[in-house]
Amino acid sequence: MDKSEYKPQEKRNVALSSIAAAIFLTGFKLVVGVMTGSLGILSEALHSGLDLIAAIITYFSVRFSDLPPDENHNYGHGKIENYSALVETILLFITCVWIIYEAVRRIITHEVEIDITIWSYIVVISSIIIDISRSRALKKAAIKYNSQALEADALHFSTDILSSLVVLIGLIASSFNFFYADSIAAFAVSIIVLIISFRLGKRSFDALIDKAPPGVSDTVKEILDNHSEVKYYHNLKIRESGPYKFIDVNIHVEKTLDIMAAHNICDEIEVEISRKIKRSQTNIHLEPDIDENP
Repeated sequence: MDKSEYKPQEKRNVALSSIAAAIFLTGFKLVVGVMTGSLGILSEALHSGLDLIAAIITYFSVRFSDLPPDENHNYGHGKIENYSALVETILLFITCVWIIYEAVRRIITHEVEIDITIWSYIVVISSIIIDISRSRALKKAAIKYNSQALEADALHFSTDILSSLVVLIGLIASSFNFFYADSIAAFAVSIIVLIISFRLGKRSFDALIDKAPPGVSDTVKEILDNHSEVKYYHNLKIRESGPYKFIDVNIHVEKTLDIMAAHNICDEIEVEISRKIKRSQTNIHLEPDIDENP
């Protein structure tokens, strides 16, 4: 993406609007859940409450991750997004533990009386509509700005869509006096959350331990292989920090090339990499090609 097209304020506005949506959904679900006694809706309220915390974390992470490198943070502040995703994972696991505990307790103690009202359906359907809108907006911004934090937040809202659908099924079943369906729906919600939290945790952990992001190495290698001036390359290293990717590689060129010609080759490669891998920074170490190299 061209720097002129990069607008940090747009990222912050999307994250801020997600906070507003999470506040509304959490309050709405909590009120209706208490009124009806629905464990499915109450679990959704807790889920949305943690989504609110996650949305707040996302807002501050995208706000500070774009700070430029300084003397103490030579690679910038992009890792803040990865740490925020890790915190969100922990919050999601806490949610699952509570949901499973409450579902088991209600089944064992037979505390499954639920007052199904029109508000039960209104809150769930409203949640699905809002979640679809927010997840699309967040996903669009995440792709545009290559933001892991926004993508994680979009995943949260996408999870809410699935879990709300499960709760809706539980409410319909409860309307036919199958009240245990509500607790079963709560179990289904916890499974969905566990799967999403595992994916988020793994991705954030991979970034924190500097695991090369998937597909990036193949793209770089393809670019280098297509440059006939590059006789040989080695020590390709790639690390990810939030929305940014840092690439280091050693290339060998014809030893008879003058400095300016060799420098131009490096510039061409860096430009092509930045065009195909957004928000990337490439450092190329230039070496003369010698016969001993394979």
